[in-house]
Amino acid sequence: MTDYYNANAAAYFEATVDVEMGPLRARFLAHIREGGRILDAGCGSGRDSRAFLKAGYRVTAFDAAEPMAELASEHIGQPVEIMRFQDVAWAERFDGIWACASLLHVPRPELPDVFQRLTRALKPGGVLYTSFKYGNEDRKEGRRHFTDLDEAGLAALLEQVPGLQGLEQWISGDRRAGRAHERWLNALLRKG
Repeated sequence: MTDYYNANAAAYFEATVDVEMGPLRARFLAHIREGGRILDAGCGSGRDSRAFLKAGYRVTAFDAAEPMAELASEHIGQPVEIMRFQDVAWAERFDGIWACASLLHVPRPELPDVFQRLTRALKPGGVLYTSFKYGNEDRKEGRRHFTDLDEAGLAALLEQVPGLQGLEQWISGDRRAGRAHERWLNALLRKG
């Protein structure tokens, strides 16, 4: 998976860094205390980390692809860690976790463990935002793996993650130019 982003980091950065995600971030931030700690998990270009920092939140960001992490670090003006979801080991550190269009690259059998790791990283009452391409397939596009989720798939996943409950979910179009026909499942989940 990281091979694709290692080879295409600059192009991916340019294609995503200016995408307007304000409405999605606002839904997430409504649940995060002012100045709280946010983990941008699979931060890509760092677009959302930068917005969170500008809004006064304390942000930790990581990405699995080293060239992407370097570009994001330059963009946000602070280090971006190089790590995979499967290596997350924080405990009760974050008020919120933002996993925008990133967990969809985790193979379906590994999602329960990854969600448990992210849940452990949240403080009690903390909120996780995640988004998946809408559907129920596991598929390959070139060198990238995609795990698509619909409402039933998300419900089945949450049954395997004790302590994480759904707050709300909704379907949206892709926010990138010319891709509004692509559908996404968005979810806000709270640690009990």
